[in-house]
Amino acid sequence: MPDPMGFMKYRRQLPLLRPIAERVADWRDVYQRADEQLIHEQSSRCMNCGVPYCHNGCPLGNLIPDWNDFVRVGDWERAADALHATNNFPEFTGRLCPAPCEAACVLGIGDDPVTIKQVEVEIISRLADRGPLEPFPIVARSGRSVAVVGSGPAGLAAAQQLARAGHATTVYERSDAIGGLLRYGIPDFKLEKTHIDRRVAQMVAEGVQFITGCAVGVDVSLAELQEQYDAVVLACGALDPRDVPTTPGRDLTGIHQAMVYLEGSNRVVAGSLDAPPIDAAGLHVIVVGGGDTAADCLGTAHRQGAASVRLVEVAPLPPPKRDGTRDPWPTWPTTLRIASAHEEGGERHFSCAVRRFIGDDEGRLRAVELVDVLVGPGFTLTEVEGTIREVPADLALLAIGFAGTQPGEHLAQAGLTRNARGTLDADNDWQTATPGVFVAGDARRGPSLIVWAIAEGRSAAAAVNRYLGDGGRLPAPVTTLSMPLK
Repeated sequence: MPDPMGFMKYRRQLPLLRPIAERVADWRDVYQRADEQLIHEQSSRCMNCGVPYCHNGCPLGNLIPDWNDFVRVGDWERAADALHATNNFPEFTGRLCPAPCEAACVLGIGDDPVTIKQVEVEIISRLADRGPLEPFPIVARSGRSVAVVGSGPAGLAAAQQLARAGHATTVYERSDAIGGLLRYGIPDFKLEKTHIDRRVAQMVAEGVQFITGCAVGVDVSLAELQEQYDAVVLACGALDPRDVPTTPGRDLTGIHQAMVYLEGSNRVVAGSLDAPPIDAAGLHVIVVGGGDTAADCLGTAHRQGAASVRLVEVAPLPPPKRDGTRDPWPTWPTTLRIASAHEEGGERHFSCAVRRFIGDDEGRLRAVELVDVLVGPGFTLTEVEGTIREVPADLALLAIGFAGTQPGEHLAQAGLTRNARGTLDADNDWQTATPGVFVAGDARRGPSLIVWAIAEGRSAAAAVNRYLGDGGRLPAPVTTLSMPLK
């Protein structure tokens, strides 16, 4: 029984971030750990609603009221069991997911929602404090085998579920380390890589095999995987970057895709490179885009010692709170989101666009010409008269999203083509047009949230399990038609 007065006794409160001067001097997690009293108070704010809409906000269907109440009474063991019942990787979602569950929290109708995401982090953190994560006991091996292409959250979720069902599961990753974008796309100040390593160790103990440095389509063909395995799951993400090829000056030296910049920096932190290939130290940096990737570039540039950083976003300045008319509860609201990197410095330019990149006599970027814009129907941009100005820029980073899964030989080898959205089509059983080849995560859905990737990985695993003749033992939290609350 929850505390019926908890939400009246306690206000919403998050753990403190480390001081800015301290955290920009290293790459460690920006948050401090929550103490026992704080997490008790925050979990006590959960009302255990008769109809908990947080379940609907989360595609995984997390048992949020259950583990909130276990935390409230200090039963961390049962809280961890309830958390893992629906989510393979709460250490990832609790740090990286923007928490649509909190946007759908019933308490949020007239008050601040429960700090669901932070309670989730504290549950898994306390479990990890005790030592290595225990492997799930595998009762019997099925004699069937599955190859999973890609080791991001969708691929890892599918692989773990399939291994737990008794299938011999092998994950192929083209990079030198497991994790997909979690490994080299997300800075350590948001996700320290020990969290990935700890979960991978658990999966290895459960029988999952990992092959790194192997690009499917190049080092091994998809046709070969089809011959060697009973099923193949494509979970290769949506990493085809958007560009601005028609913007004058795009070919100047000093303009890079954001993910190229972040990967180089993250490899230095990981110890696999001595120096970043793209270094913002002492430079004036322009980041084109305003989402999570742009914020990651901002935080990274701060830590590299940039002279200045500007984020340029064509969207208008969002309101600080939910607009009940445009974004009624429990839908995901468009509001101004302030990440830890934004608090560390830099400028944010809304309703603004890059007119051209300006170079010096040697073809290097030296400035960017900006203009204020109005966004019209069909995302047409109208320049605001009298707002053109030039700002210094030695480094420009393009963080304007992705156009779908990357094309490559692996698709042609399986007779697959990208659709108009740049993704791969699947039927209601997560199977592509090629029998025995399944797809999940951003490769199918397009760029989305980590919680959706895990949900799709779990659901695709359930479909593969049925395909291999093992019935419906694995849970499937979403279907191929599932959509976020709108």
